[in-house]
Amino acid sequence: MSGNKESDGGGWKNFMWNSEKREFLGRTGCSWLKIFLFYVIFYGCLAGIFIGTIQALLLTLSNYKPTYQDRVAPPGLSHTPRSDKSEIAFNINDPTTYKKYTDSMRSFLGKYQTDQQKAESKFEDCGATPQTYKDRGSLENDLGQRMACRFNISWLQQCSGQHDPTFGFEEGKPCLIVKLNRIVNFRPKVPGNESSLPEALRGKVNPNLIPIHCKNKREDDEGKIGEIKYYGLGEGFPLQYYPYYGKLLHPQYLQPLVAIHFTNLTVGHELRIECKVYGANIDYSEKDRYQGRFDVKFTISS
Repeated sequence: MSGNKESDGGGWKNFMWNSEKREFLGRTGCSWLKIFLFYVIFYGCLAGIFIGTIQALLLTLSNYKPTYQDRVAPPGLSHTPRSDKSEIAFNINDPTTYKKYTDSMRSFLGKYQTDQQKAESKFEDCGATPQTYKDRGSLENDLGQRMACRFNISWLQQCSGQHDPTFGFEEGKPCLIVKLNRIVNFRPKVPGNESSLPEALRGKVNPNLIPIHCKNKREDDEGKIGEIKYYGLGEGFPLQYYPYYGKLLHPQYLQPLVAIHFTNLTVGHELRIECKVYGANIDYSEKDRYQGRFDVKFTISS
């Protein structure tokens, strides 16, 4: 028994280091060197292929423009304040129920305040009426950062927060601030066919403005929405604020805003309202309820 144990112990030690053959773990130093060199070369080649592939890919990319935009959806239409499931519910007599909404709007409009747009090297006046696209060169030319159009918050009138810090919520006449989401180098086109527009917009198309319109989404709510007012530069999205050149070239860019003022919503009812923008290259999708439109539910109590 003791002889077998010694034999087993000697075999293990002999495998670790065979002094007669000068082998470590069953291989000579030359054999270990060859294996080491093989794996260095093998993994070196793999790393070289990987790095070369990444470098080749980077050569096709631009710092300023997405290489492929053929699958980019038309811009989404978003609103402030946002809420869970797009439901805005509050009590006129209880400021705490709408404070989160007004705080959200005040925070969003912070960057649109006049003192945030004073820098002459970053901002420029682009007119007080809707105008055509503001061309600031191509994305690829070496012009550095581009100027951004100023947006006068007073254009939002009663929904600017300058005269009414509650944005109409205190009176049961809430405002929404609406914007088109940013897409690099996207130029929205005005609607080319008035037959696709709601009756309220027909005959009022401005060649330099993307119009917006809201209405009741459910037939049962017709007559309960009341008058809806639109504030902003031309009451839509003026073209001189486009195109957007991206975060690197347009870091101070301000999207044009439209304020929607619901002046006579029926109290005590759940009201579903749908808002849409209309443009020749703006589509809608059943899979994305914010693509070119949104709907919101108001529930006002007193």
